[in-house]
Amino acid sequence: LIGEPGSGKETLARYLHHSSGRREAPFVDVGVGTIASSNSAVEFFGRVDGDQIQHGLLEQANGGTLFLDEVAHMEPETQVRLMSALESNSFSRIGGSELVHVDVRIIASTCRSLEDEVRAGRFRAELYYLLNVVSLKVPPLRDHSEDIPDLLNFYVEYFVSREKLPFRRFPVSVQNFLRNYPWYGNIRELKNLVQRILILGSGEDVELEEVKAAVGEAVVEAPQDQMRQPDFYDLPLKEAREHFEKAYLEYHLDKYAGSVARLSTAIGLERTHLYRKLNSLGIRFRDKR
Repeated sequence: LIGEPGSGKETLARYLHHSSGRREAPFVDVGVGTIASSNSAVEFFGRVDGDQIQHGLLEQANGGTLFLDEVAHMEPETQVRLMSALESNSFSRIGGSELVHVDVRIIASTCRSLEDEVRAGRFRAELYYLLNVVSLKVPPLRDHSEDIPDLLNFYVEYFVSREKLPFRRFPVSVQNFLRNYPWYGNIRELKNLVQRILILGSGEDVELEEVKAAVGEAVVEAPQDQMRQPDFYDLPLKEAREHFEKAYLEYHLDKYAGSVARLSTAIGLERTHLYRKLNSLGIRFRDKR
């Protein structure tokens, strides 16, 4: 799957999985770039340490689908091991000798040209040919802006049902403005925009000025007595803080293309504590890469 960051490659991968005969089996997604190079082989192939067995991603996805997000980031040694495993449908865990047999469909995604990566010597040609059975290009949102009204409705319903956020309507004037917005962050940016507006805004109809403010447009500041306060202002402090923290972290994760390391530096929070905070707030930061 080839496309810009945030264009919906993982969503398409999940659709392909759930539309296939493997739908009842696991769908395992992994951001390849998030795996430390020193631990890459163990993550994919597992490990044997005495009587302890750690199952790797290939075993976890056995019978189903393993989605390799941004496969171009894969370590060279892991590329060689994966190539061998795909050719034989078997591998040995790190530290073990027993042959493990698996039946896994691989779906890989990239925002880079793998042909260029192969020519530069950063990606194994043999693995590229194994993966490149069928290529699908996922267009950027700006190339199918006619879908924006449907996507807005979908994500409003999504956040209302999943996170119990208040329902708000995007009028036609707002929809038209958003259809002409460039959407550099693609569908991921639109999803985060809808979430922020539902959290921070109020009123049944979303106003054009608040959308312009949310996407960074210059907005004439309204008089203080005419400004609407976010709905969470009426919540107890603990709940209001959680709403704010989630919106704040979602905004900055989108700004830094899902990089937890860059976010940690930018907001001055140690990475271990940041991971805990993201998990406690239910923020799926891996989806933002």
